[in-house]
Amino acid sequence: MGRPSLRRRRPRRLDLRKTLFVVPNLLTLCSVFCGFYAILIVSRDSITVDDLYRAAIVLIYAMFFDLIDGRVARLTKTQSAFGLQLDSLADVISFGVAPALLVYKWVLFRHSEVGMFVGFLFVGCAAVRLARFNVLASDASGSPAKPGKYIIGLPTPPASGILISLLVANHAVGGALGHERYTVLLFGVTILLSLLMVSNVQFRSFKDLRLNLGTVSILLLTIGSSVFIWQRYNPQFVLVWLLGAYVAIGLIETVRSFFVKLKDSSLPPRDSVPPPVTG
Repeated sequence: MGRPSLRRRRPRRLDLRKTLFVVPNLLTLCSVFCGFYAILIVSRDSITVDDLYRAAIVLIYAMFFDLIDGRVARLTKTQSAFGLQLDSLADVISFGVAPALLVYKWVLFRHSEVGMFVGFLFVGCAAVRLARFNVLASDASGSPAKPGKYIIGLPTPPASGILISLLVANHAVGGALGHERYTVLLFGVTILLSLLMVSNVQFRSFKDLRLNLGTVSILLLTIGSSVFIWQRYNPQFVLVWLLGAYVAIGLIETVRSFFVKLKDSSLPPRDSVPPPVTG
């Protein structure tokens, strides 16, 4: 019999990078679970305002997980093409299908065929917007590129966040926002958000924020206006205000940029030579 080997195997070193790679993806999957759970809540035949409210709160948790997964990936330097694709697939479920189903069960069902089309329009635009984002946010190798100052098209979390926050606010006012008289308005809001997702309107990504006078002024204005709405109306309307202001800022900046370009195009080139004076 041969002598047993006296050499002990060295324990395998833990690859911290591979371990950390799992963390942001787990957070993304938590967002998927929230979207799936919200769909389960409202999939029953007869649901109440409380059920819609509970599903909306679950989707707010999905927004939280979606907010931190990318930041955790950048903090741990574990950004990858896989994470980029997974995040977009998660957003289709949590911020495409789930909020569209919620708003359908809330008000869109009142006009079944048109409501079904409007609900699908939101899902389809969310899918197209995320596919376009993946193309623009990737380099030639498919890896995530450095984020820019602006994002083309309204991101899906803020778009769905407006619908979700309206559902939360509706619960705070005893279901008044879901009244028949607001049906057309909510149809219009859903269609507008859908079209903004696939538009060329540029929205700020807030990736390059710097501590300067402009940033501090906007921050103080945001806090002050939120406190006013909190005290004047209901705390649940603060999220509606913040997300609505984000959309309004994007639209205002786009219109201003359009008129600036229009003005610049009407001016003669600086290096042009004036015609000679005759007579």
